[in-house]
Order: sequence, then C-alpha cells, then structure tokens
Amino acid sequence: MDKQIIFEDDHIRVIFLKGHSEELIFSFGDLITRAKGLSINAEKSLLKYDYNVIGVMPKEKSWFPTESMHQMMHAVQPYLAQFKTIVGYGGSMGGYAVIKYSKLLQMSRAIAFVPQYSINPQQVEDRRYAEFFDINLHRDMDISAQDISAETDYIIVYDPYYNEDKEHYLKIKEMLPRLMTFNLPFTGHDALSVLASSSLLNDFIRHKLDQDYFYAQIRQVKKNSKFYYRQVISQLMSRHSKALGRILKNNDLQLDTQYFDPALKQLITRIMLNRRQVTEQDLQKLGIKVNLPQESNLKLQDHFESFLIFNLISSKVESYTQEAIDLNDKYLIPLLAKASCLVKVEINRERYIVAMNDRGVMKLVKENDALSTDLSPLVLKKHDGYYVISYKGKNLSTDEYGVCTFIDPPLTDVTRFILV
Repeated sequence: MDKQIIFEDDHIRVIFLKGHSEELIFSFGDLITRAKGLSINAEKSLLKYDYNVIGVMPKEKSWFPTESMHQMMHAVQPYLAQFKTIVGYGGSMGGYAVIKYSKLLQMSRAIAFVPQYSINPQQVEDRRYAEFFDINLHRDMDISAQDISAETDYIIVYDPYYNEDKEHYLKIKEMLPRLMTFNLPFTGHDALSVLASSSLLNDFIRHKLDQDYFYAQIRQVKKNSKFYYRQVISQLMSRHSKALGRILKNNDLQLDTQYFDPALKQLITRIMLNRRQVTEQDLQKLGIKVNLPQESNLKLQDHFESFLIFNLISSKVESYTQEAIDLNDKYLIPLLAKASCLVKVEINRERYIVAMNDRGVMKLVKENDALSTDLSPLVLKKHDGYYVISYKGKNLSTDEYGVCTFIDPPLTDVTRFILV
C-alpha cells in the first residue's frame, strides 16, 4: 500500500494513497475519524475500488481552518493537475469541508453527509459545536457563495426531521446551484453510519446523477443495516410506541441478544412495560432473555408517585406506576424495604442484593454470595419519615419518566422515598 504524508500542520494531516483510478478522491475526516498515523477516512471502501485518495484528517476539533487549507494547496496542486475528475467526500465536520473547499479543490462532485454551515454561535442556533468555535481560527468560516462552484455537482444526505442538521442544510441549500438531496428520515446525525457501504460510496462517486437509482441503492443498504433500524427505533419509539406493538404482532422477528445496545433495550422495555402487557413471546422476538421472579407487595414510592423496582429486563433500578407493575409483575420486582440495610429483591423465594460498579452496571447477587471486587451494594438508609438509596456517597434520584440516576448530595425531593 503506497501512502505518504504530503502536508501537515497543527490542525490537519494530509495523506496521499496511490491507486489506479481516473478519479482523485478527497476524503475528509470528522470528529471521530481524526488523524491517527496514516489512516484515511473511509479507507477500506476506497481501497476496494483502487481509488487515488488524498485524505485530509483533522488533528483537532477545528473544522479545517482556512489558513491550513490554503497552505495545503501548495502540496496538493501537483496531484490536482494529474486528474480531470476530483470528488470530495465527508460527513459532519468533513461534510462541511467538502462543500466549503469544493471550488478551491476543483471538485466535479461534492458528497456531504449531514454537513454544517458554520459552528459560529452568531451564525447558527445549533449549539452542539459552539465550544469548538475559536474566533482566531474561524473568522468568516461559514460557507459562502464564493466557496461554491457552478461546475460542481453537490450531493447532501441528511435527516429532514432532525432540526439541528436541518438548520445547516437550509442555509447551505440556498447557495448551491446544482444540488441533489437525499432524505434519510429518523436517523438523526448518524446518516453516514447508517449508509456505510463500499458499493454505495462507489456509486455516489461514479454513477450518473439519477435520484431514483440512488434512492433504490439507499433502500437496499438500509434494508440490510441493523444500525438503521436501531436508529429509527430510538428516534421514533417514545413518540410512536404503538408501532412497536404492531411490529411484534405482524412480524416473526427473532433478533439476537446483541441487536439492541443496553440503552435502547432499556428504552424499548420501558415503553412496553408502561403501555402494554409484555409477553415472553414479545421478549423472545426482541432477543431479550430474562429470569422470571415472584411478586412482592413491599413498595418504595418516589416523588412522582411511582414505585421503585428492579427491572429484570434492563437490569436497572427504575420506577413505574402501580398499573405498569401489575401488568408486568414477572419482570418488575419491588425493592424490599424495612429498615436501614442493603438494597434487596426477592425472586423465587430467594433474596438478592442489588449491586453496581462504577460504570453504572447493576447486577443481582445472591444474599450469601461474595461480591466481585468491582461491585458495591446499594445501601438503603432509613431517615425520619423517608428513605434514601446510596452508592458510594451519591444518592439515587428519579425523574418523571421513571429513569433513575445517582447524584451528589444534598438531598432533594427526587432523592427521598416513602414506604407505602
């Protein structure tokens, strides 16, 4: 593999990867794919089709400062002169660079996933990246008409329902005379991850601009992308929870146990347990395994009049309404509470200590078993008229949605529980 650094300063590292294509690809990194050795953004996909590539990799979260990019031009000009077709590719911060420097780099096609117009808080309402704005580096950093070439075909992929990215898109759209937009609803800022595909990237670079063709290819990639379905579920589930019931009823799903990450698994099960009775068949379809418990009548009530339980599906202490607990009593186990003691639950007439590690992972440990060195038990403290649950000096709090977190003192209403 023939690779070499052709330019480097405090903000960017520029790497040439020699291939045998007629095209030269400028591949820009993002906040995640920053400079590391000789690595290039989307390297595996570009290598597969033997492209000549110049990888522009950021060293810092600095949005490819104009001064660095213009200094880079002395190094890349000899390469530009060798190719008639120059294509830019990148996502987010890299997508910004693709459009911002499309004219400077003489691009015939510019492919940008969820690009920014600017990170200047005076220019945009989006505050996700405001902390990285440096007036000394980013003066006049916004994409302007003078950055745009009338000879360049622009492709933008984004989620029209994700307001933060939509703001940038609408500002950029006004300046692009030749733009083809592809909507990827309910994927948030992760469009590039959803459409991670060597063949699709190759099409974006080489295929004639045919919107119907590209949408067909996008649909095919989405169909085979677990990440896409996870993103859609996480974006939609809290607003359209009935859809999950229809999916489970109408589809013979048999997902593996690793399909959903713990956070998404917790979201799905919370919605299911709150709004409908959960069956073992539902859980099997979603790849969720659980040991069945027995019910208990002891209940600690929080500030929102819900009750503290241990959720055997998510393996978390949470709070639920009594109605949800009654519907799903196999999985929602009330915490035992009488006096100051370790937090415990009872399952199949056997008592378990609720323990946790510093990463927030909770486990049930049989009452007489030894704790592993990384686990510490949750402690129930009885005060005058209320209880507190603690972990290493932090106190358990609940919110109106039943999600529990550990926060620093002092005690407040959300960290006090009463025994009903």
